[in-house]
Amino acid sequence: MVDNPVYSRVLLKISGQALAAGKGFGIEPKTIKKIAEEIYNVVDETKVELAVVVGGGNIFRGIAGSARGMDRGTADYMGMLATVINALALQDAIEKFGLETRVQSAIEMRQVAEPYIRRRAIRHLEKGRVVIFAAGTGNPFFSTDTTAALRAAEISADAILMAKSVDGVYDSDPVSNPEAIKYKELSYIDILNRSLGVMDSTAVSLCMDNDIPLIVFAVSEEGNIKKVLMGEEIGTFVR
Repeated sequence: MVDNPVYSRVLLKISGQALAAGKGFGIEPKTIKKIAEEIYNVVDETKVELAVVVGGGNIFRGIAGSARGMDRGTADYMGMLATVINALALQDAIEKFGLETRVQSAIEMRQVAEPYIRRRAIRHLEKGRVVIFAAGTGNPFFSTDTTAALRAAEISADAILMAKSVDGVYDSDPVSNPEAIKYKELSYIDILNRSLGVMDSTAVSLCMDNDIPLIVFAVSEEGNIKKVLMGEEIGTFVR
């Protein structure tokens, strides 16, 4: 462990399922409070500039809607709106700890969020505010993983921190296969060649092309965000 954080600006990707805390649907108040407290502690103690992209799978998943016969574009827009709900909930939880936040939406809805403006987002970060990016990229057919890769590139983030329900990347599903092997380090090419499912191929390509490292770790373990920022080797490091 080092005395100073190894990254100065990061993008934290939180899945919608993480907010449901294993219940599959909705927002678990204790879980979102815990995540908000950890974000507050990290920013307060390390002064790292932190942006967040949150998924919407705990409310509505566009691909699932499409698989059930919905128009894919319509289903994806519904999924984007689900991410706005999660973003507002996370903003409320973080601000209860006294940390300023801004929600920026890729779909304009001025009554509840700022429109996404890259230079404004960077300025908020420089002022110590947490910026939560909502509504994906604003376009159907793109996942929130792709949003995370795109926004990380746009704000010149040093790394993407991918908070998941499992503690890294495995060669198979560790829930159904207790013999699954965990990878300590991977390359983006490895993810594509082995179809590991960490991110979709568009997101992987964006990260690879822009040389953005990715750290996959468990969000359920307290203090993990800070451990990653301080250089501790937890989870799986991808570059």
